[in-house]
Amino acid sequence: MGRSRYKIHEEHYPYFITSSIIDYLPLFTFPEVADVILEVLTFLQEKRDVKLYAYVIMENHIHFILEGNNLKKKLRLSKSFAANRIINVLKNRGKSKILDRLKWSKLKHKKHIIHQVWAEGLHPIQLTSVEMVNQKMEYIHMNPVKRGYVYLPEHWRYSSARDYLGGDGLIPITLFGG
Repeated sequence: MGRSRYKIHEEHYPYFITSSIIDYLPLFTFPEVADVILEVLTFLQEKRDVKLYAYVIMENHIHFILEGNNLKKKLRLSKSFAANRIINVLKNRGKSKILDRLKWSKLKHKKHIIHQVWAEGLHPIQLTSVEMVNQKMEYIHMNPVKRGYVYLPEHWRYSSARDYLGGDGLIPITLFGG
């Protein structure tokens, strides 16, 4: 999983989690790759009893707020599944240069894999108050605005911002009501 100082301790709290692509490669600029993340987030909710309160998929990282039991294990397995799917998408699209980069960037101790998609760690931050959740949710939804990609958070396709305005996002989420 990584050697992060961040840990998931008390599972009855939501967690703000960031996960990045190794070397910050912009893999999520390919819609099929971003769709893998949407599928994984949907699976976690529907089959693994995880609540997804907010998310944003940027070009090379994702932020989300999740809550659930055995979250660390579920996320580890989900990242592994997503990595395999992402590699298959890149192979099917003939993205050999990107695959070479994922192979070259692989950490030396990762002997059991050919390509490394994710940077190590999840960087979970426990959210112990409504204020903390709201602050992180605003950070998540404003991420594409601050990057200059859109003027309004709800205009970013790969985000839950639309859900909080009463619209429909790409995948269902659990609205955080505090």
